[in-house]
Amino acid sequence: MRIINLIENTEGRQGCAYAHGLSFYVETEKHKLLLDLGPTEETLENAKKLGIDMKQVDTVVLSHGHYDHSGGLIPFAKINPTAAIYMQQTAPGEYYADDGKDAPVRYRYIGIDKSIADLKQVRFVDGDLHIDDELELFVLEKRTHELPFTNKRIMVREGDTYRNDDFKHEHYLVVRGEGKNVLMSGCAHNGIVSIMDAYIEKFGAAPDLAISGFHLLKKSEYTENEVAEVKEIARELLTYPTKFVTCHCTGIPAYEMMKEIMGDQLDYVHSGEEIK
Repeated sequence: MRIINLIENTEGRQGCAYAHGLSFYVETEKHKLLLDLGPTEETLENAKKLGIDMKQVDTVVLSHGHYDHSGGLIPFAKINPTAAIYMQQTAPGEYYADDGKDAPVRYRYIGIDKSIADLKQVRFVDGDLHIDDELELFVLEKRTHELPFTNKRIMVREGDTYRNDDFKHEHYLVVRGEGKNVLMSGCAHNGIVSIMDAYIEKFGAAPDLAISGFHLLKKSEYTENEVAEVKEIARELLTYPTKFVTCHCTGIPAYEMMKEIMGDQLDYVHSGEEIK
């Protein structure tokens, strides 16, 4: 099994673009697949630099309905019109970020390009889906922990009103191979601890490896309560017999706080790097 980051927020492999977004390439015995496609066509350019042929990809999983994970989907479909693209049926929804009452525009659209839903190879999913013995998708039925603080500003528009997103459009990819079970999530909007608990409830044991953004990134300083929450999440993750690799929306400051607690159990993957 090979797992290569195609794009994320921080500079990694020399020559690879980095941007706010996420994409992974995964190669198993039976599949060449993508989890997400980053914010723009730069994802495809990075793949080319890394020697990855997008025409050989057979499966794409869109982790949830946000632009920074889907921006490369339309360009990808032009060069590969046959790869199955899996997304929850609610992924093309009206998703917004609440930037605060003092922002020039308070509610900022962060959803996907609506034309993605019209692609012929899109396969809408309603809940869990067993694809084959290597690949499986599952959703979160209930949270075991509070929603992380950074996710409370993400909204759904319904007519002229906005409500907090329940993240029903988010699902998680399980990859099996070489006797290992790998959990892959885009942003873990529902909370990485709740997602881990859901995985254990569904499959009976924790994954060997979990790869995900933790959505703890802030543009401003963290409050004391927010620092405490980040550290508590790290302590919770220590209780699982799982190696964690994070990136993207975790943010380097939060990662460093968590790394201090988790040590070798947590690593960060940068743009263009392979997870060993």
